[in-house]
Amino acid sequence: MMTLLPAPEHVCAFALSGTIEPDDIERVIANLELRLSRHEKVSVLADLSAFEEMTLAAAWRDARYGFGKLWELRRFPREALIVGPGWLDRTTRFFAPVVPFVEIRSFPPAQREAALAWAADIEGGPNA
Repeated sequence: MMTLLPAPEHVCAFALSGTIEPDDIERVIANLELRLSRHEKVSVLADLSAFEEMTLAAAWRDARYGFGKLWELRRFPREALIVGPGWLDRTTRFFAPVVPFVEIRSFPPAQREAALAWAADIEGGPNA
């Protein structure tokens, strides 16, 4: 399931929980595209603390969208991931230094507000 979270207009914030289906990915994409239509740069906050699994169809849709945005990575200055200890946190820490143009940071669930503040703090403002 995907739940949109309150956030500044230049931050796409959502929580994924349980099993993620293609419709969940479509809702994230629609929200992100709406924000991109209004702002040059959009950060992401993804709360994955209750994430369990993703269907193959959802993973495929997510991957296709992600690859389609490779040339636009500069538009996504920060990605805050809220994760518990475990494989998602380790994966985030592994990939953070190798993704060009995007600052990626993981936060524990107790620091959701700090994660949102960090994601929203785009140097020079959201349209820089």
